[in-house]
Amino acid sequence: MTDWPRAILHVDMDAFFASVEQRDHPDLRGKPVLVGYDGPRGVVAAASYEARKFGCRSAQPMSVAKRLCPHAVIVQHGHGKYTAVGRQMRAILHDFSPLIEPISIDEAFVDVTASRRLLGDPLHIARAIKSRIRDDLQLTASIGVAANKFLAKLASDLEKPDGLTVIGPGDVDRLLPPLPVGRLWGIGPKTAGKLADLGIRTIADIRRMGPAWLTGRFGDAGEHYWRLAHGLDDRSVTPDHDAKSIGHETTFGQDLEDPDNVRAVLLELTEQVAQRLRQHGRRAMTVQLKIRYGDFETITRAHTLTAPTDLTIDLWNAAAGVFDAWASRHFQPVRLIGVSVSGLSDPAPTLFDHPADQKQRRLDSAVDAINRRLGKDAVYRAGRMRQE
Repeated sequence: MTDWPRAILHVDMDAFFASVEQRDHPDLRGKPVLVGYDGPRGVVAAASYEARKFGCRSAQPMSVAKRLCPHAVIVQHGHGKYTAVGRQMRAILHDFSPLIEPISIDEAFVDVTASRRLLGDPLHIARAIKSRIRDDLQLTASIGVAANKFLAKLASDLEKPDGLTVIGPGDVDRLLPPLPVGRLWGIGPKTAGKLADLGIRTIADIRRMGPAWLTGRFGDAGEHYWRLAHGLDDRSVTPDHDAKSIGHETTFGQDLEDPDNVRAVLLELTEQVAQRLRQHGRRAMTVQLKIRYGDFETITRAHTLTAPTDLTIDLWNAAAGVFDAWASRHFQPVRLIGVSVSGLSDPAPTLFDHPADQKQRRLDSAVDAINRRLGKDAVYRAGRMRQE
């Protein structure tokens, strides 16, 4: 591993929401736990490993999960708490490398290529990260170690929970061919169905078809599938300060039917995005909303600002304007809400900010400082809905 051109880790917390609840409530340990809303439209946000033995899983209707495991303990989704723990997890990762790319609240890529000189072999680094997460957070994580992002993510899923798996160059031709095509990034159920109609069900089948055949039927995505099928992935780990976009989203255990409740969660997500922009010295030009309905149809709506900004109030005004315009005409119960910003740039030097901007900048700086010291949600804007 010391001679790999790159060394990438994928860190994935185990049954994250459910594990946090079991950590915080000792009486739940060892019991099947379902996190989500216990109602007619309720959906499982997370299932503990004890519940998974009965066939329970995330994104499953709660009514189905309860039939599979009638004795499961159902816990209301507490998004704010999970976000805080996710932030603590990423802080641990930053002690091992500055190259951290968050994927979701509970997983991230870590490029430890340059860390090897100081911290040792990537496997040793992965073990140290697992120990820190266990000691500091009283939680477990599964980590994949490989020379690229695709293989690292694949590896992290092979030995859950509390796994540590290495996929080296010599392992690729042994591990990949038998796997179903759905394990390749970009192949969802619809594409997998199209491939199955063509007799392609495994990664070995993808390999046999060749890039020209795949490109002829799937365009540029076909070559992407072929490269991944051979374990090839040259994408870099992109931290927030180098990213082309920064975003946060959340999925609800129950479809939210009240626009005001959805709007309140959107405000929380916007605050998180703004804080990350300021943390990395970036400003954004475009604000985009992602909205998913109960039937999993997903739409996006965007607004471009007149000038790049990192001010929470500016980003919130844009996000709220987009949301209100949509909600006033097309609102229906929401399964997922997300906000992201793009068109990122470094702050332009300015000698004279507008007095209102100066006031907002001081406010944002004060809130950021308090929340860094006391934890997320120590201070937040009125209008937010705590997810506890």
